Amino acid sequence: MGTQFFLRIGQSIKTCHLLSRARHTSLLFSLFFFAIIFKTPSHAESNTISNVAGDEIIIFSDDTFKPAIRDLGSKLETNKDLQIQKNPRGGRLGENLEITIKDKNVSATDESSTISFEQQATQHDDLWQRIKNGYAMPDSTSALTNKHEDWYSSRPDYVQRMVERSQRYLFHIVEEVEKRGMPTEIALLPMIESAYNPKAYSKSSASGIWQFIPSTGKHFGLKQNWWVDNRRNITMATDAALTYLQKLHAMFGAWDLALAAYNAGEGTIGRAIERNRKLGLPTDYESLSLPDETRNYVPKLQAIKNLMTHPSNYGLEIPTIANTPYFAKVTAPARIDTHLVAKLAEINHEEFLALNPSYDRPLINSEHENLELLLPIMAAQTFRTNLASYEKPLVNWQTYQAKRGERMDKIASKFGINLAQLRDVNDLSSQAKMKKSTTLLVPKADANDSTYLTVIEDNEVDVEPSSKQTVTHKVKKGEVMQSIAKYYGVSVKQILAANSLRNSKVKAGQLLNIELADTNELSRSKKTASKSKASERKKTYTVKRGDTLHSIAEKFDVAVADLKRWNKKSSSHIKPGAKLVIQ
Repeated sequence: MGTQFFLRIGQSIKTCHLLSRARHTSLLFSLFFFAIIFKTPSHAESNTISNVAGDEIIIFSDDTFKPAIRDLGSKLETNKDLQIQKNPRGGRLGENLEITIKDKNVSATDESSTISFEQQATQHDDLWQRIKNGYAMPDSTSALTNKHEDWYSSRPDYVQRMVERSQRYLFHIVEEVEKRGMPTEIALLPMIESAYNPKAYSKSSASGIWQFIPSTGKHFGLKQNWWVDNRRNITMATDAALTYLQKLHAMFGAWDLALAAYNAGEGTIGRAIERNRKLGLPTDYESLSLPDETRNYVPKLQAIKNLMTHPSNYGLEIPTIANTPYFAKVTAPARIDTHLVAKLAEINHEEFLALNPSYDRPLINSEHENLELLLPIMAAQTFRTNLASYEKPLVNWQTYQAKRGERMDKIASKFGINLAQLRDVNDLSSQAKMKKSTTLLVPKADANDSTYLTVIEDNEVDVEPSSKQTVTHKVKKGEVMQSIAKYYGVSVKQILAANSLRNSKVKAGQLLNIELADTNELSRSKKTASKSKASERKKTYTVKRGDTLHSIAEKFDVAVADLKRWNKKSSSHIKPGAKLVIQ
C-alpha cells in the first residue's frame, strides 16, 4: 500500500514545443495588433485607461501583526512503489506527467528528468519553489537592478515584514497567475507596488496590494464608497490586476512593456514606442525614453526576483511559505459587525481585517443578500458552526443623520461613545461641530436609552448599564501608562487602583480596566488636558518613506492615539515629508 502525494516538476519536451509554437503565434498577433494601434494613434489614445499608480507608497496601517507560522510538517512517506497520479494544485503544469518513486528516486515519463526525494519534498511543500519553477520572463539586464538589490538587501527587516505579510495572499495569487498561463514573476509584483500591505496608500490615491488608482479601479469594477473599497479586496483586486496585465501584454507583446504600461499607462508607453520607431531606434523597454519611476520599475522587479530566488547571496533569510491555501471563502449575512465575524471565527480582529481590508467600518453593510468574506483556512468552518448557533443581534451599530452645526461631543454623549472613537469610526477630523449634514455610524442603544455600547480596545463589544463606563484596554506596543490615562481622560492613579497595580509599567498585550466617568465629565477632562498641552515640550518629526504612525509612536514612546490627537488627524494616513508634532 502506498501513500498518494503530489509533485510539480518541469514541463516535458513535448510541452515545450507546444509553448514555442504558441509564442510564435502570439508574436504574429502582437505585430498585427501594433500595426493597427500605430496606424490610428488618436483612436487608441481615446481608449486609454488611467494607469495604476506606482509611485511612492505610504504604509499607514499597523504592520506589526504577524500571522502564525504554519508548520509544514512532513507530508511524504518513504514507502516504495509510491504512485503520484495527480497534481492537487492544478495550474499550468498539473497532470502533465505521471511519476513513479522507487527507493527515494523519481523516474518521470520524460526519462531525462530525475529528481531526488529531498527535492520532491521541497517542491511539494515550498511555495517559493513553485514560483521559481514558473519563471518565464527574460531577466532584465539593466544596471539599475543592482541599485535596487542593494536597497532591499540593506533593509532585511523591511524584507522580512513584506514576506510575512505576503504569506496570507501569495498562494492565491500564484494559483490565479498559473490558471491564466502568466509568468509567476507577476506574483512578486505587489512587493514593489505595496510591500504586500493591503492598506498601502500612495500620493496619487492608489490603494491596495496592486495599487489601483480610483478611476482604474472603477473601470475594472472595483467598487469604492463610504462602506467599502474593493481596490483593497484581495481576490477582486487580484483578478482585476491580472486581467489588466493580460490586456497590456496582448497590446505590447512583451511582459516588460506590459509592466511599464501598468506603471505609467498604455498611452505613455505607446507614445514612447512610436517616437523611437520614427527615429529608427529600437522599441524594446530598455531603449525607450521613459519617466524615471517607470524606467526603474522592471529593474526593481528583477531585483526582488533575484533576492527571492537566491536570498543567501544577499545575506537574507526568506522563510518558507506553505504551498497550501491560507484562506477560504465563507458566506456571511449582508449586515454584520466585523468584530463579531472575528469573534465567531475565533480569530484576532487584525487577522480578519488583513484578509478583508476593503471594509473601513466596524459594520459591514452589503447591498447584496449575502456577502463573501475571507477567513483563515482553519477558521472557516468554525465561523460557519458558530454563526449557525448564534442567536444574538448581528449588528450593534446604526446610522445617524447629524445636522450641520451639531456638536460632536453632544453626539458622542447621546449615543454613549468615546468622542475619539466616534471620530475614528467615521473618519472625522478634530472639528468641534459638524460642518455639514452628514450620516454617521453610531452605537445602537436599547429603547429606554439606559445602556451604553462600549467599543473595547481588545476588539470585543459589550453593552453595559450605568451612567459610567468600564472599558478594557489592550496595551499596544509603544504605549505607556501616561498616554493611556490621557487618552481616556483619567489619572494614572485611577488606572493603578482599578487594576490593583503597584507601578505604572505596562507591556504590550496587557489588559487594563479603565473606569470612565460619564461622557460629559470625560469631555470636560479632555478640555482641561487640551488647555495644559500648550505648556508641554514639542518636537517636530519629518515622516520618512516606510514610516507608520505605529513605528513613529514606538520611536518616541508615545501612543498612536496621542499622535493623531496632537496632529488633528482622524485617520492613519501619513505621507513622506509630512511634519508631525511630538509632545
